Amino acid sequence: MAEPKLSFIARLGLAFRVFFRLLSDADFANVIHKVVSGETPVLPETPREAEAMPMPRLKESTPESALQLLGLLQQGGRLVDFLEEDVAHYSDEEIGAAARVVHEGCRKVVHEHLDIEPVRPEDEGSRITLESGFDASSIRVTGNVMGQPPFIGTLVHRGWKTRNVRLPKLAQGHDVGVLAPAEVEL
Repeated sequence: MAEPKLSFIARLGLAFRVFFRLLSDADFANVIHKVVSGETPVLPETPREAEAMPMPRLKESTPESALQLLGLLQQGGRLVDFLEEDVAHYSDEEIGAAARVVHEGCRKVVHEHLDIEPVRPEDEGSRITLESGFDASSIRVTGNVMGQPPFIGTLVHRGWKTRNVRLPKLAQGHDVGVLAPAEVEL
């Protein structure tokens, strides 16, 4: 029997949980990087090797923070409205004008609740050297990767990382699954 597929909301919650876990857990990021790159993470062959090689611990996480942030992005920038709108019949100018409003509101929410900074300080397009022991959870090496570091390459994207997250506290029983309540005008 085929395994049931995750709903959109479940996949969205999973994406946010994995995103924040990748930012905070280098071991988890290394395992995910290998899986995404098509590699199979190396598992120990014997119990003795298993003791010497700690496996990343996966913990059950809940989607509350991800849904809360998505709700804040909806409230401040109407992000969900924008994403759910069928824009095929709008002109590029109309979409651009709407995107500017959504961008401004979402940017304000992100800056209010997250401290974000580049992973690398150099300008994009700069030539950089990655020494042995570089943080593979913070830097993805692409292209013709052969041999061992040091690697010399061009910085294509500076990357982003969070230093601090400030989400509001939730009232007991608050349903974070309601990203924006329906509005009824009387």
